[in-house]
Amino acid sequence: MNTNAFIIEPPQPATSSIIWLHGLGANGKDFEPLVPLLPNQHTRFIFPHAPERPITINGGMVMPGWYDIYGFDSTAEQDAQGIRESEQLVCQYIATEIEQGIDSKYIILAGFSQGGAVALHTGLRYPKTLGGILALSTYLPLSYTVEHEIHAANRKIPIFMAHGEFDPVLPFGYAEKSRTLLEQLGYNIEWHSYPMQHNIAPEEIIDISQWLSLQLP
Repeated sequence: MNTNAFIIEPPQPATSSIIWLHGLGANGKDFEPLVPLLPNQHTRFIFPHAPERPITINGGMVMPGWYDIYGFDSTAEQDAQGIRESEQLVCQYIATEIEQGIDSKYIILAGFSQGGAVALHTGLRYPKTLGGILALSTYLPLSYTVEHEIHAANRKIPIFMAHGEFDPVLPFGYAEKSRTLLEQLGYNIEWHSYPMQHNIAPEEIIDISQWLSLQLP
């Protein structure tokens, strides 16, 4: 499965990369407006476009998605194959950055909603140490497999999680449950909640920028 990406090169030579995955039904340009508000002098931003696929929860409508969603109930079956296909896709983007001379320790996986789920899933399992995971308005997919699939290289990866207290798409409790599980597995989560719905808040952008400044050279 191949896809393409929208890429923003930094004004100075790149020493770090952020691979940022959009939410269901959006595209790679969704978070382009945030780039000027984040540490960007030496950071390459890669915004992949998700492949088009039928989404069960939306009546089988074809749209950009990292995996299918069978239901929003927390007990609904998950599209493990689609999630793992997108994991491999992200791994290809990471490999490309490493080939271009970026140390894996300065590669951040970021994502919003469905994209954040893939970022979390991939970052915990990746076999080289990454710089961090930015998981926005999202949850940990395939949580029942994660304990046995965590890679030692990312056992201490920095994780920033943020969620809207009034999120009608992914209820606040989903994120809290994921956060609790990750903490039980020994991860140190920087957790933020905001009085918002399923979106990004201005104060959240400030917090993200500060966190990225700590992770990147």
